[in-house]
Amino acid sequence: MDSLLKHMVDMTGHRDHAMLDISVISAVQELAGAAQTRVLNIAIIGERRFLRSRASIGGGSSARVDEADNSQLGEPIEHFPELVRCLDEFGASAESVDDKHCHTMWLPIWFGDKADTVLEIVRPGPFVGEALHMVAGIVGVYRNFHSLLAYSERDSLTGLLNRKTFDDQLARMLQAVNDQKLLLPGQEERRNTGEEEEQWLAVVDVDHFKSVNDRFGHLYGDEVLILIANLLTSSFRSQDRVFRFGGEEFVILLRSTTLANAYRIIERFRTNVAAHLFPQVGTVTVSVGFVSIRAGESPVVSLGHADQALYFAKSNGRNQVCHYDELVAGGQLQAVASNDTAEFF
Repeated sequence: MDSLLKHMVDMTGHRDHAMLDISVISAVQELAGAAQTRVLNIAIIGERRFLRSRASIGGGSSARVDEADNSQLGEPIEHFPELVRCLDEFGASAESVDDKHCHTMWLPIWFGDKADTVLEIVRPGPFVGEALHMVAGIVGVYRNFHSLLAYSERDSLTGLLNRKTFDDQLARMLQAVNDQKLLLPGQEERRNTGEEEEQWLAVVDVDHFKSVNDRFGHLYGDEVLILIANLLTSSFRSQDRVFRFGGEEFVILLRSTTLANAYRIIERFRTNVAAHLFPQVGTVTVSVGFVSIRAGESPVVSLGHADQALYFAKSNGRNQVCHYDELVAGGQLQAVASNDTAEFF
């Protein structure tokens, strides 16, 4: 009982989804005597569903956040028919046993009639009643606290993170950059060649969105924003953070990647939007400006630079991705400390 209370106190002390995931799998791993416990995200790509690990613990290792690349589809959910049946029937749990008598239990985290998160517990033998009772209590607390966090952090239309959570997330990223300010020998050279992993901020704007509202009405405009939010979620990685700033503006924080990979990820999103057929509206495009987040820079400066790159993209043909530093190096933009035309602050 003391262990159960300790885990519950630990879970309810977090204000971050990643740490909440770490807490729940740590608690379940201990209480269920599990060999492995994972928090799985259900990703919808086209008409298919895939499972992607969000956090995991097992094999004697500590609990960790799994930073999977969304370019990898994940595990097709049809490979787990018991879980499929459970989700289709809005069930509370599903269980399977493999040929080595290893038991796997899935616990969907339901919010109304939707579940995009599943807790997976793998155990070398059957699940016992007392352990299941404690796990059920932990999962209930996790679900309720997850719901409270989501309600306070999410945009009501798109389900993306809202503007209110952006400042905190960017502050954490800036702190991480500042912590790595002292470069090891050779790192500066890699940064100059674009091989250094950095943190990135991208600003997205829907091209000609006012004309969508004017021609088709705000209901179709809202549907375009919802669909673009879905494309943002499926195009970026699980460790990245996507925000709706209001209207047709979105911001993405890309974590720990190279310039080439950041460009590839953002470009993938742009092409996904351009290739998508929006109901009634037809084709829609987006323009994107992005910049690396540097130690010592304020949020205003970082956003201003990304916004300058976005403005350049929109002023020079739209439907393109522009990198601030490349524009400055090419003489197409003048480097300034901040951008007075930015609409974010």
